[in-house]
Amino acid sequence: MKEYRLASWPELAPPYHRTAYRRMLSDMSHRFVTLPQLAETSGLRRLEVRHFMDMLESRGMLVERESAVTESMFGSLRPFGGWLRRAISSAADGR
Repeated sequence: MKEYRLASWPELAPPYHRTAYRRMLSDMSHRFVTLPQLAETSGLRRLEVRHFMDMLESRGMLVERESAVTESMFGSLRPFGGWLRRAISSAADGR
């Protein structure tokens, strides 16, 4: 599964002025996140998140990597699983 992080803060067009899109940008500015994580925290449908990510990617504003931890490993531990996944990712990044 791929994870995404924001490379630079974009100027958003009017369709993306909603709080959900700003929340995704904020999440991606702090850490690598997956599409399912973005859909869950923003409250948007996966298709809306995918379109937003495609727009950011076309503008060269995303850093992408393969996830070291699979979603299935921690999916049953929510909300603790989300914290644990982020902690492991941060430790792997050397933070």
